[in-house]
Amino acid sequence: MTITIYDVAREANVSMATVSRVVNGNPNVKPATRKKVLDVIDRLEYRPNAVARGLASKKTTTVGVIIPDISNIFYAELARGIEDIATMYRYNILLSNSDQREDKELQLLETMFGKQVDGIVFMSEHVSTELLNTMQRSPVPIVLAGTIDASGQMPSVNIDYHQAAYEAVNRLLQNKHQRIAYVSGSLSSTINRAFKFTGYEKALADADIQLDQELVVESEATYDEGMSAFGKMHRLNNAPTAYFAGNDELAIGLIHGAQDAGLHVPNDVEVISFENSKLARMVRPELTSVVLPLYDIGAVSMRLLTKYMNKEQIDEKTVILPHRIEERDSVK
Repeated sequence: MTITIYDVAREANVSMATVSRVVNGNPNVKPATRKKVLDVIDRLEYRPNAVARGLASKKTTTVGVIIPDISNIFYAELARGIEDIATMYRYNILLSNSDQREDKELQLLETMFGKQVDGIVFMSEHVSTELLNTMQRSPVPIVLAGTIDASGQMPSVNIDYHQAAYEAVNRLLQNKHQRIAYVSGSLSSTINRAFKFTGYEKALADADIQLDQELVVESEATYDEGMSAFGKMHRLNNAPTAYFAGNDELAIGLIHGAQDAGLHVPNDVEVISFENSKLARMVRPELTSVVLPLYDIGAVSMRLLTKYMNKEQIDEKTVILPHRIEERDSVK
């Protein structure tokens, strides 16, 4: 049988209001009474009903988190940052996978609204007009984590993806490469198309190198696709001598594709990535990569959300975190 606040009050011989004050940490309870109530709570193994508490306080102390795929190491690190800050501020996390499907993202937003979460951290590769409209009518604050809203209307936490991509390609240009391929995840992703690709394009233009569309490969952002992309590029009459990869899995696929073809990385082919996940140190040679501070993006997104939920002062709703290139062995 479920133990209720009424059972605790009756057993402790106090009012339900007193039990509520003890549970919620209200200081206006005599120490002896507080101890008596806590002893009964422990003995009866009473667990406060979060829904009931939410109805009374207008808060559920629950935050919805919507990410594309929790099984992906990329999103797992980000989710860890969110969870650590949520725990610090005593919020519970309701985590959902959207599978990178817009229809599911819309459905999950409506589900979160229905569960009366206090706020939402949202991550997606693309924010469509319909998604943006749904977010704008949200009854609770929403913060985008590692996600670009082209309209600039939604609070968000990111890095300067364009500049980071520019610096990564420029690092290859410093080693005199003229044929640099860009192997990307889906170019329907705002970050891949409007920021990483334009950074790649600008770096080439500033080096007076004409963009060759044959060297731009759009694929799923997986290891197998990286292997496949290298095979395709290697068969070109004028094959690239360097690769800028959209993430670490693609980059490792490119490295292994080169090694299977009898090439040495970095002596014959250089590879630079964009992510710097744990995988970057597990491959040989270790992967030179733009550091995308996944944990920090998650943590700062959650902290920004707490400010909105608690109506604190917001100095800036668009937060740009610093980035850098971690030099390892896949680039000379």
